[in-house]
Amino acid sequence: MRHSSVRGEGAPDQAAGGISGGGAGTSGAVPPPRAGSGGARSGGGGGIPVRRRRRRVLFWVSSVLAFLILGTSAAGYLYYRHLDGNIRSGQRLSGESGVEKSHANAKGQRPLNILLIGSDSRNKPENVELGGSRDTVGNPPLADVQMLLHVSADRENASVVSVPRDTKVEVPECTDPKTGEKFKKAKIMINESLARGGPGCTLATWEKLTNVYIDHWMMIDFSGVVQMADAIGGVPVCVKDNVWDRPLPTSGGGSGLKLTAGTTKVKGEQALQWLRTRHAFSSDLGRAQAQHMYMNSMMRELKGQNAFTDVGRITALAEAGTKALEVSEEIGSVKKLYNLAMQLKDIPTNRITMTTMPTLQDPQDEDRLIVNPGDADRLWTMVRKDVAFDKNGAPTAPQSPSASAPASAPASAPATSPAPGAPQGTPAGQEPSKPPVTAPDRIAVHVVNGTAAGMPLAPKRASDVAGALVSKGFTGARADSALTPEKTTVVRYPTADLADEAQSVAAALGIPASSVQQSADVSRITLVVGADWREGTAYPQQAPPEAGALPDTADAINGSDSGACMEVYKPYRW
Repeated sequence: MRHSSVRGEGAPDQAAGGISGGGAGTSGAVPPPRAGSGGARSGGGGGIPVRRRRRRVLFWVSSVLAFLILGTSAAGYLYYRHLDGNIRSGQRLSGESGVEKSHANAKGQRPLNILLIGSDSRNKPENVELGGSRDTVGNPPLADVQMLLHVSADRENASVVSVPRDTKVEVPECTDPKTGEKFKKAKIMINESLARGGPGCTLATWEKLTNVYIDHWMMIDFSGVVQMADAIGGVPVCVKDNVWDRPLPTSGGGSGLKLTAGTTKVKGEQALQWLRTRHAFSSDLGRAQAQHMYMNSMMRELKGQNAFTDVGRITALAEAGTKALEVSEEIGSVKKLYNLAMQLKDIPTNRITMTTMPTLQDPQDEDRLIVNPGDADRLWTMVRKDVAFDKNGAPTAPQSPSASAPASAPASAPATSPAPGAPQGTPAGQEPSKPPVTAPDRIAVHVVNGTAAGMPLAPKRASDVAGALVSKGFTGARADSALTPEKTTVVRYPTADLADEAQSVAAALGIPASSVQQSADVSRITLVVGADWREGTAYPQQAPPEAGALPDTADAINGSDSGACMEVYKPYRW
């Protein structure tokens, strides 16, 4: 079996650091106390006890001093350059997704999304020793572990979503940035995306799957996992029975993991075995749970070690991390990676949630998975709208609709008259769309019926919605006979010069601005009426999701759950 894992951290959106994602301050500055990070706070001074404020200040001061010591002394400067030299980086995006960067909220903050990739590459001798499968040496690597780390705009909570490697998805057309080789779009297993244009193609695949803008990627291989596990010093994991993941007469492969029942602190190669174990944990879904338990336990371990403030620990982790990780080029420096780490350090473990994208068995292949359309869309909607996966935060004011609006529809744009027939206000929980800059009767729109995504086709949807557009002045709207299944309604446009016109089409019908996408798959503005709009001629208002309202099929594990323990499939007990 060829599996690995990866960890990653968040980043501020600041000109000085050059990192996307929008934090509340610049590197090295002591931020103001924040409210709403879970649990009640008492005492004077803004609701935070004096002792706690002192600890927080000391925490930040020691962190900054550690960084300055490493970065400004003569020896420290040379070591800083050495760490920078360790870092490998590559192109962020190598395929088209049509997803635009979300706009900042009223406080100038943006959520941060990082794609974490575990490569099964055997193209280094140490990876062959750790991963076996010598017959695959020289083959393009597969991304057998893929997780999206989402850090909220206010940096108060974080969530991780895994997609099982066997899930069949649409991989867009990609170009390998190293060789120039082009790959046509295909409906294949998601782990194959890495071999079709590198991490940038995997990122494009995720954006197309989720309609979530992803700021960065981080990739790690087998030997990198071992280096990081050793630097951390071990992570406690738990199994309910003795486990030995080994070849059996009925099933080959196996990670080699052998543990006794209860809790064991794993590091080095044993940590890699834990993260790769699949058969003994019943399936890829079970392996994802084991990886989530490991990551939660790792975060608790790092916080318990004061790893963010101890100079020796920072040095060891920095050395291992810069050698182990390959990252997208816009975060390819020690300073930027340090800024990322600082974004996660204050998030309480009970505000970190690990999940798996809901899937179903592929009806055409029992060994493959497909997206569970209803539950998966519910989960991705929470990510897009920056809704916490947990319920442990303090009550907050309703989210501003502009918080997740794309950059093409600025939240601060001045008020202008709506399109003829367009809604006078934005439905609650939805993003505003831009008013037209071109007269509606000069905009050609093709309307397609896409309501058959996961349910029976709703007839006449294209003609009904095209008629509604005509009545609002879009006399160039035409119903298309094509049937293109889509879970959610989307407006696509082919080139950037049509972006504003596409937004005006969305505005006329009350479609949220985040559902407007650029796509090479269309030659004109195309409105696909999705399975979420099966009747009526005004897009139905969507109630904003509530914090913690995850579907049960997401297998959520909270970061504070130190009692989690893996079930062991009976044939692999000893």
